[in-house]
Amino acid sequence: METIIALASSLGLATATGLNAYLPLLTVSVLSRLGLIQLGEPFDLLSHPITMIVLVILAIVDFIGDKVPAVDSVLHIIGLVISPIAGAIVALAASSDIVSIHPAVVAGAAIIAAAGTQSARTSIRPAVTAATGGTANSFVSFLEDALSFVLSLLSIFLPVLAFVIALILAFVAFRFIRGAVRVWREANLRRNGVSRVR
Repeated sequence: METIIALASSLGLATATGLNAYLPLLTVSVLSRLGLIQLGEPFDLLSHPITMIVLVILAIVDFIGDKVPAVDSVLHIIGLVISPIAGAIVALAASSDIVSIHPAVVAGAAIIAAAGTQSARTSIRPAVTAATGGTANSFVSFLEDALSFVLSLLSIFLPVLAFVIALILAFVAFRFIRGAVRVWREANLRRNGVSRVR
């Protein structure tokens, strides 16, 4: 049971990094510093003051930048690399005291969860921009940040619930992306003067 809870916590945190790469790391860092969670070596470096300062700066830059049109697109592309790395780090930190899970398994699952969430986020944002002329981008970005923070806390204190929420997010993102791809294909066919064959 302890293994399942640790894996749920790790995957929940990794999913949260797909929404915001730095908030889950910062959350784990602060909670460790406050003594609310224990991190094994070398992940206890996350609670080092210098690490915390760097994470705060990165989180602020990302929070502000993701609300600015064009800058958010650049951050999302960068996030395709950063989020899986952050996801693996925070997932391994969360499961570092559970020896029954091989670190490679945790890291691999975390990379998939973080990359998948970040990819969905990167795919969904252009559709939001097109539908609202960019006016809803800041609101959507704020929701992503809030959800990342809440999911991070749940992953630590209520990991099974966090895992269920992560699965729901994955399902919703999959359905949205599939629908968006269908709409884009139909638009391209219409633009090229070809009617869709049913």
